[in-house]
Amino acid sequence: MKISCIIVEDEPLAAERLHNYVQKLPFLNLLATFDNAIDALVFLKTQSVDLLFLDINLGDFSGIRLLETAHIKSQVIFTTAYHEYAIKGFDLRVTDYLLKPFTFERFVQAVDRVQEFYSKTEITQPKKFIFVKTEYRLEKILFDEMLFIEGKGDYRRIHTINKKIMTLQTFTDFEQEIPSNLVCRVHKSYMVSIDKIDSIEKDRIRISNTLIPISDSYRQTFYEVINQSVR
Repeated sequence: MKISCIIVEDEPLAAERLHNYVQKLPFLNLLATFDNAIDALVFLKTQSVDLLFLDINLGDFSGIRLLETAHIKSQVIFTTAYHEYAIKGFDLRVTDYLLKPFTFERFVQAVDRVQEFYSKTEITQPKKFIFVKTEYRLEKILFDEMLFIEGKGDYRRIHTINKKIMTLQTFTDFEQEIPSNLVCRVHKSYMVSIDKIDSIEKDRIRISNTLIPISDSYRQTFYEVINQSVR
């Protein structure tokens, strides 16, 4: 993945060196360079950034003050000539602490930590959609918008908040592709989105204006899922 970053550094030579280092790594995307924390803060109010290369001594508004006063979601690598701020950096949970003058090899080590963090985030992030074959195209279906899936002979009709999609993909395909905590088979002809259920009464599920039957074959499994949701 591309990692977007900014440099906040008031020493021209140090900023130029950092810029050159960033340019050597193709997965880093430098968005801007600032010589003070105030301008950087204004930028961060409107722009999403993955990584800050942040000097500490930036005049009246320091890099430390920036992190203490603003809600910064980005990963942060301190770049400073002063080793005494290392403990403070640890308290602020910065990713790494580069003591000037640092080599390119040390710079790469710090950036590798950021890359590792985002790699793990991508792996653990839950799946939010699937692509479904329909006619001659693949249609994106967001789990948050899915209401239920209905069997229609050889076809399955996916009902969502905004559209209905016909596909030849089977219920088994959907059970393998969609997390089991999001959808549940309740009948040979129906799967439902758990969080879209409005009510359950007499073995019938109401989703929007549709009543969906719960068959004997799937009753126990369905109510086990519902009981887990209630806890």
